[in-house]
Amino acid sequence: MVSGKNGWFYGWYFKCQSDTQTLAVIPAVHQTGRKRTCSVQIITEKQSWMVPMPEKAFRKRGRTIFIGKNRFGERGIRLAVCAPGLQVKGKLIFGTLFPLKYNIMGPFSFIPFLECRHSIWSMKHKVWGKVSVNGETYTFDGAEGYWEGDRGRSFPKEYIWTQCSFPGGSLMLSVADIPMAGFHFQGIIGVVVLDGREYRLATYLGARTAAVRNRMVRVIQGGLELEAELLEETEKPLKAPARGEMVRTIHESAACRARYRFRKGNRMLLAFETERASFEYEYREK
Repeated sequence: MVSGKNGWFYGWYFKCQSDTQTLAVIPAVHQTGRKRTCSVQIITEKQSWMVPMPEKAFRKRGRTIFIGKNRFGERGIRLAVCAPGLQVKGKLIFGTLFPLKYNIMGPFSFIPFLECRHSIWSMKHKVWGKVSVNGETYTFDGAEGYWEGDRGRSFPKEYIWTQCSFPGGSLMLSVADIPMAGFHFQGIIGVVVLDGREYRLATYLGARTAAVRNRMVRVIQGGLELEAELLEETEKPLKAPARGEMVRTIHESAACRARYRFRKGNRMLLAFETERASFEYEYREK
């Protein structure tokens, strides 16, 4: 957990996806001044919801979060949300998680006062179970799962985030404006897991953006090159923290059409287009 007089937040992001359905869930706790609350956000391809809850509904025990009757952790998710306009109930079981070899923030994880810190708990795992969302059943039978988290004071002012699972692997890329000690720089963290091997691109490893335009981002690091392009959005509104308070509105396409290319030297290791990508493009074109 984190703390600070200017407010703070702590949250996880779970995505569960079959060939035909996508369900993402975000449990979080947030504080501004003396006011602490928690929330559960639900995102599907069709709609998104945020359910605020009182502080007393939140508990954390190891790598498990409880918000009311809802439970989130390494073994899976149990959902029991009852709010105006939203009824969610079900249970999902996770298979073996695929964590990274070391913290995605690298040496930046030791720098104090960062606006936001990112974690990746599992790049890819299997998901089994059923969840009912307002009467519509989401069924996952060995579907793809992904689990990450954020903590700090605020989401970056500008950022691009994308995640996608594919046969034989999974990828994630984030490019964000990072304020530090009175100046700003472009921070990059990205991972491609392919056939059990981890390829990491990050600012602390020398990664830089070669292009950001027209909802496309290309990142280069030595002989590695990763490109992600949002082709057709399906964005739904989400709430994000600003100094701990969930007042900022961002937009996520939980399952959208995108194109990815990943090259190592002269070898193209990945090149595909999919309608199952997740994308947030909160970036102002220069």
